[in-house]
Amino acid sequence: MSVLQKIKRIDGFKIITSPAVMFVFLLFAWMLIVYFYNALPAFVREGLATYFKNVWQATEEASKEHYGLLAAIWGTVYTSIIAILVALPLSIAYSVFVIDYAPKKIKNALIVLSDVMAGLPTIIYGIWGVFVLVPLLQKYVMFPLHKHLSFIPIFSSPPITGYSYFSAGILLGIMVTPFASAIMREAYQMIPFTYREAAIASGMTRYEATKTLLGYIKPAIFSGMILAFGRAVGETVAVSLVIGNTFNLSIGLFSPGYTISSLIANQFGNAFIYEHMLPALYAAGLALFIIGLAVNIAGLYLFRKWEKNVRI
Repeated sequence: MSVLQKIKRIDGFKIITSPAVMFVFLLFAWMLIVYFYNALPAFVREGLATYFKNVWQATEEASKEHYGLLAAIWGTVYTSIIAILVALPLSIAYSVFVIDYAPKKIKNALIVLSDVMAGLPTIIYGIWGVFVLVPLLQKYVMFPLHKHLSFIPIFSSPPITGYSYFSAGILLGIMVTPFASAIMREAYQMIPFTYREAAIASGMTRYEATKTLLGYIKPAIFSGMILAFGRAVGETVAVSLVIGNTFNLSIGLFSPGYTISSLIANQFGNAFIYEHMLPALYAAGLALFIIGLAVNIAGLYLFRKWEKNVRI
């Protein structure tokens, strides 16, 4: 086949696939426009204060309705940070164990197990969180920490029900670990074997060699955490079951709260009763859209940067 024929074939393939690319792009832009258009009445009425007020006053008299999303935004970011602090050590440890230490007989089983956990419906995690995780955390973690360390602000809130930022963050950390570990595992496995040999030949212990190799995939670790953060930010059902669903603005780990996703899930069914609630919920969705987009773009950028360095 001549070079000219190859070029023509490539051009033909681009023509065939271009509509699919344009469709995805237009769909994305359409979603963004729909959210902004429907949220516009909330911005006209409240301005950007919609994102900086902690109030949720739903009344039948439209003039007395006031909605602020600060508590939900705070809960979203707070629980996602807790999730990342939980998922980071678990993901790194799991990835290193599977690649370097797990016997060949169980290595594939562990990889499949991680993939299965990533694909489980979130309601499964939520129900497990309600009946197993929250009672365990309340009895063996929250009560002891509050009893002995209540002078520290983050432990000052009494764990009355157990449904809290802490419970939601721990559950999210467990849920996003398979996603983060998948990226880290692939990156760690792609490290050239000569690097491993060089680390051992230079007299490093196994721990020192592993630490050095992890430093080599640091961008992949960052991107995995950022993508996991994006996943945690958008989680709805499981978080809604364990966070307490209260318009609360507190740094206390054991306080109940709200996230943007759980707020929309709980309030959307009633929004049509009130004149100004629906635009406020669209404004919340727009905030979540932008946060998720930003963190995912950052994660993909870091991962692409690492892949480019590996190829070089």
